[in-house]
Amino acid sequence: MRIFQVDAFTGSAFGGNPAAVCLLTAPAEPAWMQAVAAEMNLSETAFVEPADGRYHLRWFTPAAEVALCGHATLASAHVLFETGLADAGQTIKFDSLSGPLTARAAATAAAAVTATAGAPAGLEIELDFPARPAVSAPPLDGLLAALGVDGPVWTGAGEDDYLVVIGREEEVLNLRPDLAALARLSARGVIVTAPASRPDADFVSRFFAPAVGVPEDPVTGSAHCTLAPYWAERIGRSELTGYQASARGGTVKVSLDSDRVRLAGRAVTVLTGRLSDAALPNAQRPTA
Repeated sequence: MRIFQVDAFTGSAFGGNPAAVCLLTAPAEPAWMQAVAAEMNLSETAFVEPADGRYHLRWFTPAAEVALCGHATLASAHVLFETGLADAGQTIKFDSLSGPLTARAAATAAAAVTATAGAPAGLEIELDFPARPAVSAPPLDGLLAALGVDGPVWTGAGEDDYLVVIGREEEVLNLRPDLAALARLSARGVIVTAPASRPDADFVSRFFAPAVGVPEDPVTGSAHCTLAPYWAERIGRSELTGYQASARGGTVKVSLDSDRVRLAGRAVTVLTGRLSDAALPNAQRPTA
């Protein structure tokens, strides 16, 4: 069983957000997938299972299964393209807990796609995800104190995460949140965002999810499904660029189209390998 480590939403190794991608050869039990994710100890491990021209896709943090993950989906599509399991000109169709998702070569990269299997190095991939707008809501008790934020511009509740909008990029960069306090809140994670002062982005963000085993996620595709509707309305433009200002950092291009968000970025494989016999599910281990 092949497994890969991929840096997503970056064009170079050791940037962006690392994800593991496990190519399943048969259905696997959730408990086994959770054990593999805990062993990999990355923010997300994706499990990709072929199914009649489509792929079942599930994502696990080291502590829990999640319903939507952008960077591990980008990493999964990258692996399928890079290994030639998907042709670079096709649209990859995933079935997930968040419904159908797709991945394809971004329009800006279409000229680089050749007729041969596999993908050119550095191919930009575009994901089609559901929009997850946040609804204006007062901050959860203890949220602002845990973040160390005095006066947010706006707060809202999303499907899984809480959105906190503050005034300046520098405030986002300088956050030193109380992660133990954030872990006690009734939300998967907290997105903190502000207008960008850098010239190559429209907004910046950081994402904290200690409740599901991810203290700070380097680059979070699913968070941008909430960020895109907010900033599109505020800025008055449907195509935007977000920069997630973690220590590793990463760029996510977003395009809002009604109730869908297109997320575009690049990915780089940094490690490939195979699970040993001892690590395989019991039903797949070779017998003596």
